[in-house]
Amino acid sequence: MGIDDVTALTQRAVDFHGHMCPGLAIGIQAARIGLAVCGHDRDEDVVAVVETDMCAVDAIQALMGCTYGKGNLVHRDWGKAAFTFYRRRDGAAVRLLARPDLHAFVDPEFAAARERANAAPDDAAAKAGLPELAARCAKRLLTCDPEALFSRGEPTAPAPRRAAILSSLACQSCGEAVMESRSRRFAGRTLCIPCFAAVEQKI
Repeated sequence: MGIDDVTALTQRAVDFHGHMCPGLAIGIQAARIGLAVCGHDRDEDVVAVVETDMCAVDAIQALMGCTYGKGNLVHRDWGKAAFTFYRRRDGAAVRLLARPDLHAFVDPEFAAARERANAAPDDAAAKAGLPELAARCAKRLLTCDPEALFSRGEPTAPAPRRAAILSSLACQSCGEAVMESRSRRFAGRTLCIPCFAAVEQKI
């Protein structure tokens, strides 16, 4: 499947995500650039670092082969529509940042309707017509040149290390196994994060 076969790419992303929406369309377009720069992952050679948890991330997983389970999809919870792709074997990499006016650039009417709906989340009238406008916006996003939707830059950090298989420890409060790197020490005991949060007053 080539990066110019937008119909096939879209179908694969929709099959994974469950529906079409503007967020998924943004991810499809980001993935097209990621595929052009780094290719599709086969053995954790390609890594995606995403700075958001929006729908776009599902398109990147579906189209680039970068997934949470393999450890080559890294989520940074920074609330930015930014996606960095790396190819480990030769250092190819790119960071994409979605235009701040992306929705208004593609579909001003959708952008205005979304702002009205966000300003009055309990007002059904403010949300009227929004699904149809969202579908139209997604379609327009997919007809754009992906390069027009993002600014390109250099990665702000080196490629993440390959996923490591770590030991598990028993939480000394609940008894459940917890990955060693996610355990906490408190009052001489090894705790999982929920049990640590229950006793650490500063959290």
